[in-house]
Amino acid sequence: MTFQLVAGLAAKDYLLDLKLCRVLFEDNKYYPWIFLVPMKENVKNMTDLSMEERIQLMREIALAESVMMKLFPCDQDNVAMIGNLTPQLHVHVVCRRADDPDWPDTVWNKTTAKYDTDEKMAIMNKIKQEFSAQMNNAQYGINQ
Repeated sequence: MTFQLVAGLAAKDYLLDLKLCRVLFEDNKYYPWIFLVPMKENVKNMTDLSMEERIQLMREIALAESVMMKLFPCDQDNVAMIGNLTPQLHVHVVCRRADDPDWPDTVWNKTTAKYDTDEKMAIMNKIKQEFSAQMNNAQYGINQ
């Protein structure tokens, strides 16, 4: 069996692969938003990961937060694992600002607007470049 994304995650834009997770981009111009998806088959909950994989997931979440906070200064970064509708473990990393359309409420099924193609590609490239710049830091355990 090989790793595959469930339909809802497969529809997201691919950014890059880390040691454990695939990084995907959410096309919502109101919220800088990425997903981390462990590249393992049949992983619905953290309980499906080994302790070493859980620790690596935490490292990769820390890296993702660092990247997003550097590129998109915000009032609050939100990290969430909510899989009620998407039965594959995935971690949301979302930058929130007090002046965003849904503050202080959640972003789930709320205000959306897509980027135009050029803007989306530019933002995705910035995110990829910042991941590349930071992932050699040994604390993240990516290149070990």
